[in-house]
Amino acid sequence: MHIMYFTEQPMSAYPAEEGLRFGATALMFSNRHFDPVAGSRLYNEYIEQYLHAETMGFDGIMLNEHHNAPFCMQAKANIFASILAGMTQRVKIVMLGNPLPLAENPVRLAEELAMIDMISKGRLVSGFVRGGGQEQLATGVNPAFNRERFEEAHDLVVKAWTQPGPFRWEGAHYQHRVVNPWALPLQKPYPRVWIPGVISRETIVWAARHRYPYIALNTSVEQTNRIWQVYDETAAEAGYQSGPEYHGYLKQVHVAETEEKAIENARQFMWMQGEFTGLAHPVWSTPSGYSSPENRRGFVEFSTGRGTSPRRRPPFEEQLATSMIIAGTPKTVIAKLKHVMEQTRPGIMALWANDGAVSHQDSMTCIRLFGQEVLPAMRDIARSLDLKSPFEAESPVSIDYSTDLKPRVPAA
Repeated sequence: MHIMYFTEQPMSAYPAEEGLRFGATALMFSNRHFDPVAGSRLYNEYIEQYLHAETMGFDGIMLNEHHNAPFCMQAKANIFASILAGMTQRVKIVMLGNPLPLAENPVRLAEELAMIDMISKGRLVSGFVRGGGQEQLATGVNPAFNRERFEEAHDLVVKAWTQPGPFRWEGAHYQHRVVNPWALPLQKPYPRVWIPGVISRETIVWAARHRYPYIALNTSVEQTNRIWQVYDETAAEAGYQSGPEYHGYLKQVHVAETEEKAIENARQFMWMQGEFTGLAHPVWSTPSGYSSPENRRGFVEFSTGRGTSPRRRPPFEEQLATSMIIAGTPKTVIAKLKHVMEQTRPGIMALWANDGAVSHQDSMTCIRLFGQEVLPAMRDIARSLDLKSPFEAESPVSIDYSTDLKPRVPAA
């Protein structure tokens, strides 16, 4: 099993009451509420926590990025990946990931990731995401072309990594007269690609067809198993057998020296008013054309008062009872994680360990307890369940598509 440490890098030092008063904490929530002094302190604390995670035995550090919102301070995950590439020695640097539709120059992105892979001596896992709905609006990208841009940018990045240049790319959304990046990845044919997501069927199917592991982001056990069913059925249609090495799972888990302290800190997983990506305006979160008609309908019903937010989580106590959030001493956490691992059988697990206003000291204690007690137990459980990671599986988990990648051209 591959076990990663994750935090959203929350900008918790902001006036929460102002967000509630405004009614949203993303896109249009003014950055006058950002405190650069607190931001500098937090960035450096996060670096210290990541280094501690490597020392305590985590296999990887999971990084992501979001924009125009205090729930995540990583405006460009490649910057933190670059820092960690030079400061760490062993852990995988797992990008989950770069929002491809927001990229105006995928070749430049391919160069950045190749540099990270070389500096880290081949420790990069390059994940790609579609980006949030509000982020399409923030960057001026037409949400209706989100998936088209995602797929075309992916194809261009992989071709830039694998086909010697110079060559020309004339696609529907990207045009490059010369593609000839000098910086190329150390890993061949190219770095592993993992795809994170929630419950978008289209993305699950796309990942399975490319034999890319899919990382379910904080979904329920029932949702997660439905994801695996779709993934495994698609894999069978594509001619291979899926298994734990293709299945990843992000869980909110906090461990402390006492049950009371763990539960107190775990309440910070609710710090953004219980929303997965902050207090969301439904129209900004799912602009027209961004998501499937079914998902769009859910947000419209919520915005007109005829339904609940599809992203809103149940009350904290209910999430604790159902292990959506896991918190406690190492003994408690190990028992609950064992049950979740038995039910979902992932070969990749990301532990979302600290969020909100959890102090730096408590975050470091949490990481230490993971390393000393929880991770060894998780590895024993994984061995007993034969939950192999992509790095342990005998069969490859990626394919070189470079010979088949062609520019996507608009239909006549």
